[in-house]
Amino acid sequence: MANSKSFKKNPNSLKKMAEFKFRLDLKTLFIIIFVGFFSFYLLRSISSEIKQALPEKSITAVVKEIKNKKVEKLEIIDNKIIVYYKNDKLALTYKEQGESFLTTLRDENIDLSSIDIVIKDTQGSAGIVNFLSNVIPTILMVAFFIFLFRQAKGAQESVFSFGQSRAKRFNKDLPKVTFKNVAGIDEAKKEMEEVVDFLKHPEKYKKLGARTPKGVILVGPSGCGKTLLAKAVAGEASVPFFSIAGSEFMEMLVGIGAARVRDLFATAKKSAPAIIFIDEVDAIGRARSVGVMPSHDEREQTLNQILVEMDGFTPNEQVVVVAATNRGDLLDSALLRPGRFDRRVTVDFPDLEGRKAIIKIYANGKPFTKEVDWEKVAKRTVGFSGADLENMLNEAAIYAARNGKDTIVMDDIEEAATKVKLGPEKKRLQSDLDKRLTAYHEAGHAIASHFLPHTDPVHRISIVSRGLSLGFTLIPPAKDKLHETKTHLLEQITVMMGGRAAEELVFNETTTGAANDFDQATNIARAMVVEYGMSQLGPVNFGPTMDVTEWGKTYWERNTVSQDMLAKIDEEVKSIITTQYKIAIQTIKNNRQNLDKVAEALLKTESLDQEEFEKIVGAKAKLN
Repeated sequence: MANSKSFKKNPNSLKKMAEFKFRLDLKTLFIIIFVGFFSFYLLRSISSEIKQALPEKSITAVVKEIKNKKVEKLEIIDNKIIVYYKNDKLALTYKEQGESFLTTLRDENIDLSSIDIVIKDTQGSAGIVNFLSNVIPTILMVAFFIFLFRQAKGAQESVFSFGQSRAKRFNKDLPKVTFKNVAGIDEAKKEMEEVVDFLKHPEKYKKLGARTPKGVILVGPSGCGKTLLAKAVAGEASVPFFSIAGSEFMEMLVGIGAARVRDLFATAKKSAPAIIFIDEVDAIGRARSVGVMPSHDEREQTLNQILVEMDGFTPNEQVVVVAATNRGDLLDSALLRPGRFDRRVTVDFPDLEGRKAIIKIYANGKPFTKEVDWEKVAKRTVGFSGADLENMLNEAAIYAARNGKDTIVMDDIEEAATKVKLGPEKKRLQSDLDKRLTAYHEAGHAIASHFLPHTDPVHRISIVSRGLSLGFTLIPPAKDKLHETKTHLLEQITVMMGGRAAEELVFNETTTGAANDFDQATNIARAMVVEYGMSQLGPVNFGPTMDVTEWGKTYWERNTVSQDMLAKIDEEVKSIITTQYKIAIQTIKNNRQNLDKVAEALLKTESLDQEEFEKIVGAKAKLN
């Protein structure tokens, strides 16, 4: 009864089932024909090879053996004669084309009554086999290519629709995202609100001679809200919104990307006012080559077509192009100029107030306890993107549910924040010596940071393995910083050297655990010398003038830095690191008792938060 009711509700269900069964039967028939033909052809080939492997004899010798009563059976196949002997042996002979072998034997007065004679005429069947051998492979090949074309065209309706745009049009029935769902990027949101207002109320701008911006490009690190901002525009604009990824323009056939661009803009113009959103535009918008790459490159043709559609001879009014990328440095200058992308909006990591607003949005609907200090959470998450914060709160809810809690507490958020940045805890088996080495290594970082004047307070120390590290020391910035001073950078290097300094002082030994510390310290020191002009070499930039991935422009450029200067740069980097290493050793020597206390506490509890750490070593001195 349930099935009959469903068919009454949906009268097309039975028809769809019949069509599906018909398609299934066709596929089954196709497979059976293919397997049958292949099997017949294979058996025929094997049989032919077996027969061709028989020993050959002359027709005269066979006639003589028939006279001597040695032959039991003759199998005549066209001009071939297979001879079966009474001793179970076989032989092969040939007669003249058109000649009757039996007539020849009767003319010789040979008695054939004791011989079994089988005559096979394969001329008719051979014609059919030859016909099938030519036709069926052709049919199979055509069917195979049709299948490939149907797969390649995706959701399109015909085989010849490669040039049609793959953009998805968002309608009002989809879940609506508005500007209320966007926080932490107020300046970028304001720019996009103006674009929406342009499309909703064009008359108030036109009467003052203003035109609608043709394009807005959102540039910034991944996870900071570029795509979310575009979704909000789609939810607020109340105009047709077409969304497509940059890679969807590309195809194995040259010219398809340009055709899709033409089709997309033609569709948008018919629906104007409209918005086109191109995500990851760097897939097609990278700077064009200057001779190293071929000029007929598919990506370049697609880019050229976008340039023409956005600002060419054909007017393009009431169609706004919004694009997003986290590699704005790679985009072609012709794409970024006013008239195409009039506005370049930077979507960066949120500041303290921005993180508070983002946390408020994503905390909605989750049962947090009143003891949760959101101010502390926002300060704890310096450097987190909007996606990181959303993931952190989701992980906190999962962690609380896993432990059977009804509400989410501060410890759950702390664990989730650590997991987002460093990965989940690993219950890795360690020997007592390994634990002791890790404890002193992490304590060395913490002591160096605590007793240096310009560093930030230690937030958490742990010898629990996460990711590839056996332990970690978290020292997030106490507040958002727009500038880095030379003094602070040097002290950061000192803190990174603290782990190795503690190992050397306590164990008179060094381990591989400081490898990542050296990598980070070297990167900071090299940036100070090469980019920031914070060394004895003076305020000179010795680095590359453009992104190294733009090899089409820089491939033939000679290195402007001499070998002598490169050697001086290396010496300066080494000097900075060795100097700070000596300071780290001296700092830990002066605070050896505190180092031992912190290490012993870590061996007992595995983790120390800021309050527990400062109970051991005292509060961090504040600068005047």
